[in-house]
Amino acid sequence: MRRLPLLLLFLSLPVFAEPAAVKVDVLQGKLDHPWSLAFLPDNHGMLITLRGGQLRLWQAGKGLSDPISGVPDVWAHGQGGLLDVVLAPDFAQSRRVWLSYAEADKEGKAGTAVGYGRLSDNFTHLEAFQTVFRQQPKLSTGNHFGGRLVFDGKGYLWIALGENNQRPTAQALDKLQGKLVRLTDQGKVPDDNPFVGRKDARPEIWSYGIRNPQGMAINPWSNALWLHEHGPRGGDEINIAQKGKNYGWPIATWGINYSGLKIPEAKGQIVPGTEQPIFYWSKSPAISGMAFYNADTFPQWKHKLFIGALKDENVIVMSVDGDNVTEDGRILADRKQRIRDVRVGPDGYLYVLTDSADGELWKVRPAS
Repeated sequence: MRRLPLLLLFLSLPVFAEPAAVKVDVLQGKLDHPWSLAFLPDNHGMLITLRGGQLRLWQAGKGLSDPISGVPDVWAHGQGGLLDVVLAPDFAQSRRVWLSYAEADKEGKAGTAVGYGRLSDNFTHLEAFQTVFRQQPKLSTGNHFGGRLVFDGKGYLWIALGENNQRPTAQALDKLQGKLVRLTDQGKVPDDNPFVGRKDARPEIWSYGIRNPQGMAINPWSNALWLHEHGPRGGDEINIAQKGKNYGWPIATWGINYSGLKIPEAKGQIVPGTEQPIFYWSKSPAISGMAFYNADTFPQWKHKLFIGALKDENVIVMSVDGDNVTEDGRILADRKQRIRDVRVGPDGYLYVLTDSADGELWKVRPAS
């Protein structure tokens, strides 16, 4: 609520100037709808998920591996499939690789699941994969899975879950749709989660009222968890996750229905008892992927936030000042590619995945 006047100021500003030009190296093509990537330590390359169900290893000088075996079966329909990949904080010892993915029940309804397996020493197999979390109930027919995963460095795993295109479920605490979930790094429910002990609520929930979260990252300057989500027609937004808070969807939204009509459940843009985003777009870029830049490689990018845009086919560059963000402009717009994921590599370069049946992996740096 306190940030609203600043938001309105941002949205009333003229179109931003284009940030400084960038140089792009295409590292890999012919990726069938890549969704996420994770950097392996010691220059062993990166793991890349393909939504159809494959996990691949990319290495400099070697290119793309054959599919890594041992990956769980996924429900690859609509927006569903193999989604995020992250390494366990103790990967050097455990070699655990965590995946999120869509799975279906016998009735054909799907939800997001999360689990892990041990990556073999030769990088070819996930051993003993086990699922430790399932979104319940299963309600999706192909939409709004969310699926982003983040380890926070404090022993917790965060899972961002879409509302499966079933709007009212985002406000229902007995369901895992439209929620941010917090678990231990072993997949257990922490005792201090806000709804632990309530018979009418799922204990995994940290916060709720979320539509379709597509980007999530730890702010390196505040250590707070930031996440963003797709609005409907307008109303894509960035939020800072707070314990037990309601982020409004669908009763509070800055968007409207795709038909041009009001969201049926909406009570307004500002609704008591719900949190306002720290930033929103009145026209949806369809945001996906999120990366804070805190490396020393390119000082001109310090304190920037990079967010991919699927519909707008570019990367949004934002300046971060405490809990406030301002949009500086867009990069990569000339390449006219849907952007699915954005990451900062251990070398300080920006790595980008494009979303298509012939998707690409890009390495990006300032041109000068």
